[in-house]
Amino acid sequence: MNMLMTGMHPYRSTLIVLAIFVVCAVLAAMTASGEDIWAQIWMLSLTQVVVLLALSLVNYILRALRWHIYTHAIGINLSLWQVLRHYLGGFALTMTPGRLGELVRVRWISKEAGASIERTAPLVLIDRAADLASSGLLLAFSLMSMAGGGIKGGVPVAILAVLAAVVATRPRLFRWVITRLWKLIGKKPKLFAKLRRASHSLVPFSKPRIAVPALTLGFVGWFAEGYAFYLLLDWMGAPLPIWTCVGIFVFAMMSGGVTGLPGGVGGAEAAMLALLSLQGVPLEISIPATAIIRITTLWFAIGLGLVFFPIAETAAGRSTHALERN
Repeated sequence: MNMLMTGMHPYRSTLIVLAIFVVCAVLAAMTASGEDIWAQIWMLSLTQVVVLLALSLVNYILRALRWHIYTHAIGINLSLWQVLRHYLGGFALTMTPGRLGELVRVRWISKEAGASIERTAPLVLIDRAADLASSGLLLAFSLMSMAGGGIKGGVPVAILAVLAAVVATRPRLFRWVITRLWKLIGKKPKLFAKLRRASHSLVPFSKPRIAVPALTLGFVGWFAEGYAFYLLLDWMGAPLPIWTCVGIFVFAMMSGGVTGLPGGVGGAEAAMLALLSLQGVPLEISIPATAIIRITTLWFAIGLGLVFFPIAETAAGRSTHALERN
């Protein structure tokens, strides 16, 4: 991370990112059921593959628009093109532990806007919180639909998701929750003190004119990828109700995130396979379907990141030199 925060040559840093990508791709290929996966992939038409990739791209662009809203909320008026290259370029480092590599977006913004890291760092926190809130709400909606109105299972999850969304976007409530947790646990006072200080940085993002569009963009974005999963299963001969597919996809992504592994690799796939099996989908379909949806979401995002990373790095370097001359 220290290397990311220093002035690397854009092409050297791109080679490092590319090396990470190649190693991760090789490891993924070694652990996959290669023949079955590739056989199923080749059964898809070019149009179907393009549709899957386009739906993933919808998710990335909508979340980049959310990032654009957040930068304006803290008074950094970057162009839409700048925000797009920052957000998409950050995906190149998705496979770093805890996705810490995505902090490079903050570095690029700081260089191009001349803003301090302290001012831009909250963007990462609110972006993660918004993803959790929007995907949680989407999962709750899916569970309510799957439960025939949610009397048994959907309503409690919906309530928890709504509460999480409210807490994540209301600084005072966030501080109150942190204080109550500290009094309940009674340990690690420094950690809770840092969390309370972090809550102050959420103030610009808590206004309804910021929070509502941001949550909506995240909700629609994650739904687009869930819809891609629904289409994929239908094309592979294992059709399931759309909200079942969306629920499985979102839950798997959240499960992968909880593991803390780079890109959620392992946890997301295991959850998806287990849930598909519960729905009666045979392994000869669920395994390649899981692999394909991960290729067209996670690995597609990393591929886009590799394209935009050197563009963003070069632009940030030029901006730094321009600021130094001025």
